Amino acid sequence: MSQRQATHPLPAPVPVPAEAPRARATLVLASLGFFLITLDILIVNLALPSIGRELGGGTTSQQWVIDGYTLMFAALLLFAGNLSDRIGAKRAFGLGIALFLAASIACAIAPTAGFLIAARAFQGSAAALMLPASMALIRHAFPDPRRRAHSLGIWAVGGAVAGAVGPLVGGLLTTINWRLVFAINLPVCIAMLVLLIPIAASPRRPAPFDWAGQSTAIVALTALMYGLITGGAEGFGSMHVVLSLAVAAAGITGFLLIQAHGRHPMMPLELFRSLGMRVSLAVGFAFMASHFGTVFVLSLFLQQHLGLTPLHAGLVFLPSAAFSILGNIASGTLANRFGPRAPIVLGLASMVVGLTAMVITAPLGSPVLMGGLLVLTGAGGSIAMPQVAAVVLASTSGERAGTASAVFNTFRQVGGAVAIAVFGALVADGANFVHGMQLSFIIAASLLLITAAAAFVVLRPAGIKASQTIH
Repeated sequence: MSQRQATHPLPAPVPVPAEAPRARATLVLASLGFFLITLDILIVNLALPSIGRELGGGTTSQQWVIDGYTLMFAALLLFAGNLSDRIGAKRAFGLGIALFLAASIACAIAPTAGFLIAARAFQGSAAALMLPASMALIRHAFPDPRRRAHSLGIWAVGGAVAGAVGPLVGGLLTTINWRLVFAINLPVCIAMLVLLIPIAASPRRPAPFDWAGQSTAIVALTALMYGLITGGAEGFGSMHVVLSLAVAAAGITGFLLIQAHGRHPMMPLELFRSLGMRVSLAVGFAFMASHFGTVFVLSLFLQQHLGLTPLHAGLVFLPSAAFSILGNIASGTLANRFGPRAPIVLGLASMVVGLTAMVITAPLGSPVLMGGLLVLTGAGGSIAMPQVAAVVLASTSGERAGTASAVFNTFRQVGGAVAIAVFGALVADGANFVHGMQLSFIIAASLLLITAAAAFVVLRPAGIKASQTIH
C-alpha cells in the first residue's frame, strides 16, 4: 500500500491533530455532554424526598425516578453506539442534545409521579444517544493514544465534576424548588447546540440495525429492574416478581443468542475477545454500582434519618469535588508514565478503603466523617475510570469506537441501575436502615476488590501500551 493510499483509505474526514482549535473545541463539547449526562443522574438524589412529598410515592417511586433514567440509558446505549457509527458521532450527539432538552422540560412540569418517571425514561433515552457519540468524537479528534489518554482524563472531569457537585447543586436547587433540578438543563442544552455547529463532521459506517437484539434488551432490562425493585418492596416470593425475573433471564439468554448468530449484531461478541475489554466491562459495572448506589443510599440517610436539609446534605458530598477533578487530571499523567494498570488498580483500591471505613463508621451517623470518607471513593474513581475508558478504546478499531464505548457504558449503567434497585431494597425497612446501608457498602466494596484484582492480573502495562499503538 502506498503512502498516499495509507493516508486516504476512506472518504471520511481525516481526524484533526490534537493541537488544532477544532479538536480542543470537540473535547470541551464532549466533556460538557458527559457532565450533563452524569449530573442528571446524581442531581436528582437530593430532590427525592421533596418530590415524594409533592407527587406522592414511597421508596419504590423514588427508585424509579432514578432507575427510569438509568434503565433506558442502559437499554438504548448499544443502539445509540450503532447509530453513532452509522450516521456519524456529530449528528448523533446533536440529536441527543435536542431530545434531552425536550425531556428536561417534561420533567420540570411533571404533574404526577408517573408522568415524571416516564419523562425521566425519555431523558435517559436522550442521554444514551449522547454518551457513545461523545467518546467517539474524542476518538476521532485525538488519534494519538497518548494525547487521547490525556484527553479522556479531561473528558472524565466533566463526569467527575457532575458527580461531585451534583448532590450539592441538587440540594441547593431543591431548597428553592425541586423542579429547578430539571430546568437548569435548558440553557446548558442550548449552549451545547450552538457549540456543536463548527465541530468537524464524523466518519460513518453504514450498517443495518439489530432490531431483534434491541427489543430483547429492553424487555430483559425492564423485567430485571421491575423484579428487583418490586421484590425489595413486596418480597421476592411474589408470583409477579418471580415471573418478571424469569422473563429477564429468558430475555438475557435470547439477547446473547441473537448477538451470537445475528447478521448485524448490536453488540458484536468479537469485542469480548480482548481480555482488556472484558476486565474493563467488569470494572465499569462495579464502579457504577458503587458510585450511584452509594450516593442514592447516603442521600436518603442524610435527609430521612439524620434530618439534614437538602442543602446541608449536599454539602456532605462537596469535599470529594476538588479531589475528583485532580484525580481525573492526574489519571492521564499516571497512565502515560506507568501504563493504565497503575491508576486503575490504585483508584479502585482507594474506593475499597473508603467504603470499608464507611461500613465501620456508619452507626456513628456523622455527616462530617461521611464527607471525609467520600473523598477516598470520589478521588479513587476519578483516577481509575478515564484509563478504563482508554483500555476500551484501545481494544477496538476506530470505526467501531461508538459501538465499543456503548457496550462499555451499557455495563456501567446496568451496574448503577442494579445497585439502586438492590440497595433500595436493602434500606427499604426504615428501622434497619443503617444495617441495610452497611450491607450495601459491603457489596460495593467486594465488587471493586474483585475487579481491582482482575485488573492487576490482566492489564499488563507492556501489553496494553502495545495495543494502544495499533489503533
